[in-house]
Amino acid sequence: MAELHDLTALEQAEAVRTGAVSPAELTEHYLDRIERLDKTLGAYITVTPELARKQAAQAESEAAEARRDGRKLSPLHGVPVPVKDLNFVAGVRATLGSAAYADHVPDVDDHVAAKLREAGTILLGKTNTPEFGLPCYTENRLAPPARTPWDLERSAGGSSGGAAAAVAAGLAPVAQGSDGGGSIRIPSSVCGLFGIKPSRGRVSGGPVQHDVSGLSCSGPLARTVADAAALLDVLSGPMPGAPYAAPSLPPGESFASYVSREPGRLRVVGLPSPPVPGVELHPDCRAAYDGAAGLLRELGHEVDEMELPVDEGALGAFTKAWGVMATVYPVVPEQEELLMPLTRYLRAEGHKVSGPQFAEALYTFRAMGQLIADALLGSYDVILTPTLAQPPALVGSLRDDADPAAEFAALAAFTPFTPIFNATGQPAVNVPVHWTEAGLPIGVMFGGRYGDEATLISLSAQLEAARPWAGRRPALW
Repeated sequence: MAELHDLTALEQAEAVRTGAVSPAELTEHYLDRIERLDKTLGAYITVTPELARKQAAQAESEAAEARRDGRKLSPLHGVPVPVKDLNFVAGVRATLGSAAYADHVPDVDDHVAAKLREAGTILLGKTNTPEFGLPCYTENRLAPPARTPWDLERSAGGSSGGAAAAVAAGLAPVAQGSDGGGSIRIPSSVCGLFGIKPSRGRVSGGPVQHDVSGLSCSGPLARTVADAAALLDVLSGPMPGAPYAAPSLPPGESFASYVSREPGRLRVVGLPSPPVPGVELHPDCRAAYDGAAGLLRELGHEVDEMELPVDEGALGAFTKAWGVMATVYPVVPEQEELLMPLTRYLRAEGHKVSGPQFAEALYTFRAMGQLIADALLGSYDVILTPTLAQPPALVGSLRDDADPAAEFAALAAFTPFTPIFNATGQPAVNVPVHWTEAGLPIGVMFGGRYGDEATLISLSAQLEAARPWAGRRPALW
């Protein structure tokens, strides 16, 4: 018998609009599941039941008025949408995944939180994240590790691991995440979800936490392409003070409208070889890539394959920028000992980077974007790669507290493909098209031209229709 969490986010929103389900019912359903299951899953750092119930009551009142007046509501009105704990919600604890910020309560909303509130969504809580969002696993000193519900011995990835675990286990219908080096696409891959890293400037990171490197942005994690597109519509749009602005859609268009549009015959270039020196692609990840390429050809698309040159300069530039960005969160000297070993290592490395070296790293990113635009996207519409080089990792296996430099190298080997699109600012998506014989999800990634999330959404929806994945559910469901 179907339960409320079996419904997609858009189905829930439609039930709220018609009065078949109230936001309060949805909220209580998810709060109950969080209470029963999250000690095992590690999806949330902070749960906000009082705020959620207050917002649900307001959303129901607004829905009743809209039914009476014939007024349209937001596409996700009344739907619970948690916020990653790297993002600020006024009056709600924001730990940034760090014991040094365990009691931090901001008095201002990030723009993404304000947009979610304006859209009538319900805040169930703040999802788990590693300290300052730095590694691609979600383990910290505040909450249990975030685990993929497909195998509770394995990590949900990071840094939006809590968001992915929540959606994949039915503890939220959709979730907001952020992505500075793959942090939406990595957990989407290991949790069997569709996730979008939007174009640079599509979603504002302000008003407090603007990312001067241009690497990071917020985006959706969802079970279906349609749900993700609807959440991207909610999160998108220029905001005052934003340093970047992605090209707007044509007037009257929405990302959701591209879900039902055929993408046409696309030219796709596949890049299966990891661009990081010494990294090999696991056979399961190669199988996912090959399966996606074969499906694309079945659907009538042209697929060629090339080798990305191994570029130590690009890895060095990302390492320098990542270290500098690790220093932007202020920590008083007497609390430095509360930080994770990897965080302390990256902050120390970041302090060694000079101003000219940081500028050189950013220039490398811009040059990479120009190279990909000229050499690949002048001839092709979409880039296909594996999302990860390895299957979902065991909890704790990527950490090396005794040697954080070795840990950082292992993280680069685990996820050599995703940072490319953070460096260039292009949109990229994880598509969950493959499961191993052991039942572990393995995603593939599509990257598109800057500003062209629409093509990626249309193509992903076409693949979803050909090989549906949302009906796959872990035992925890």
